Amino acid sequence: MRHLLILNRINRNFLNAWKNCFTILFTSIKMPKIIYVALIALALHSFPLPGHATSAQEMGLAIAVEADRRASDFTDYTADMVMILRNRDGQESRRSIRTLTLENIEDGDKSLTIFDSPRDIRGTALLTYGHKIEDDDQWLYLPALKRVKRISSSNKSGSFMGSEFAYEDLGSKEIGKYSYTFLREELLEGQNCFVIEMYPKDVKNSGYSRIVSWVDQKEYRTYRQLFYDKKKSLLKKLQIKDYRQYLGFIWRAHQLEMENIQNGKATVLILSNFKFRNGLSEKDFDKNSLKRMR
Repeated sequence: MRHLLILNRINRNFLNAWKNCFTILFTSIKMPKIIYVALIALALHSFPLPGHATSAQEMGLAIAVEADRRASDFTDYTADMVMILRNRDGQESRRSIRTLTLENIEDGDKSLTIFDSPRDIRGTALLTYGHKIEDDDQWLYLPALKRVKRISSSNKSGSFMGSEFAYEDLGSKEIGKYSYTFLREELLEGQNCFVIEMYPKDVKNSGYSRIVSWVDQKEYRTYRQLFYDKKKSLLKKLQIKDYRQYLGFIWRAHQLEMENIQNGKATVLILSNFKFRNGLSEKDFDKNSLKRMR
C-alpha cells in the first residue's frame, strides 16, 4: 500500500518531536484546527528516512488526521433525517428531524438537531458546541417543559431521545479527544480498509473503553464501528452506508444503523436533502434561541 510505504519512511523520533510540539500548541493556545491538521500532515509526509518504521500509534494517528482533513472545508450544511427506532421484536417507530452544522476552524463544529414529528416531541432540539480537547457543550430543549436542559459531561453516555445513539455519538469527533492504534488492513464489503482503534481520553465520562473503526483506504470514509463498554464487552455496532459526494470532494453517508448487541434494539438514521454552504452563521446556533425553534 502506497500509504503504508510512505509511513514506513518516517523517522520516529522526528515525528514524535513534531507531534509533541504541535500537541502543546494545539492544547495551550487557540490554534485553528485546519492549521493543526496541516502541521501534523506535514510532519507525516516530510523528511522521509528509509529504514525507520513507524509505530502502530503513529500510523493510527496518521489515518485519523487524513480522514479529518478530507472531511473538512465544507463551511456548513443542512440535511433532513428520518430516525427509525426498532425494538428487539422488530416493531418500529419513526421521527422526522432537521439538522444544521457549522464548521468552526477555531474549535469544534457546531450542530443543531430539531425534531419535527411525532407531535408529542415536535420542537425538541439538541444544540452541540464541539471542542478540540475539552468536553462538548450540549443543550437539549424540551418543549413540553418549556426549558433548556444542559447535558452534563457525566451524562454524555446516556441515550439520546430513546435511541441507541448516545449524546457523545452526536458530539464532535475531534482528533485530540482520542488516542489511536493501527491494527491491520482488511477487506470489508469490497472496500480495502484500515482498521484502527480509538481510545477516548475522557475515560471518566465516556461510555466506551474503545472504538474500532474500518476506514477505506481510497477516500478515508468510515464504514463500520464497534463500540466496547467500560467492561470491555462489545456494546454496539454501527454500519455506515450509501456514501455520496458533494462539492466534488465531500463525502456524506445517507444511512447509519446503530445496533445494540446487548439489548437487541437498533436505531437507523436515513439522511437526505444535503445542502452545503448555505450562509449559516453563529447566530443560527445561539443557545438562547432554542426555545424559538420550529
